[in-house]
Amino acid sequence: MRIGVLGTGNMADALAAHWVRAGHEVTVGGRDPRAAERLAARLGGGARPAGLRAAAGSGEVVLAALPYGAGAEVVRELRDPLDGRVLLDCSNPVGPGFRLLTEGGPSAARRLAEAAPGARVVKAFNLCHEDVWRMRPPVFEGSRLAVPVCGDDPAALALVHELVVDTGCAPVSGGGLDRAGLLEATAALFIALWVGEGADVRSIAPPLAYASGPVGDRAPGARP
Repeated sequence: MRIGVLGTGNMADALAAHWVRAGHEVTVGGRDPRAAERLAARLGGGARPAGLRAAAGSGEVVLAALPYGAGAEVVRELRDPLDGRVLLDCSNPVGPGFRLLTEGGPSAARRLAEAAPGARVVKAFNLCHEDVWRMRPPVFEGSRLAVPVCGDDPAALALVHELVVDTGCAPVSGGGLDRAGLLEATAALFIALWVGEGADVRSIAPPLAYASGPVGDRAPGARP
């Protein structure tokens, strides 16, 4: 698969490294040519540096590894080369005090979709710190990390699911793009619990087998 990467920061580095190892053709785009060259060299595997416009037009999937405040503006400038491509958003609109910056308005993913109407936007990879994505693979207590994926286009979702598997994780359907805001709000909550409270977010929900309560306490005919 050909993958364009918009951005040269930690998320671009962490995710693209998996995809290069999986044999995908990666083009790294940045406003700073030297930063793009450094990241491409670090990734190896034939990854090549480019400007943002060239990277946006180079891939079947284009990763928007951009800060929330700059994402929509950059994507708006690139709307023509992004037309028809899968635009993968991993941003988190979380501000000081773990505040959700999009509260009361469109999600970060929806803002990208509005900035580039011809792109097929998918939300994923926003729930973990970049160093979790650097793990090879992210496996905890014998289970692969699950990655919720939100989007409206089945073909786009299939490509992103493949890229999730290439990171060593398990893709999970998160619904349409209208649910991307829920993923972003979940990230704000998780970060507040992890960083602000030192709490393990896994402790706030029961295992799947107990999602409806203990098996023995279920009423006859109740759904499992």
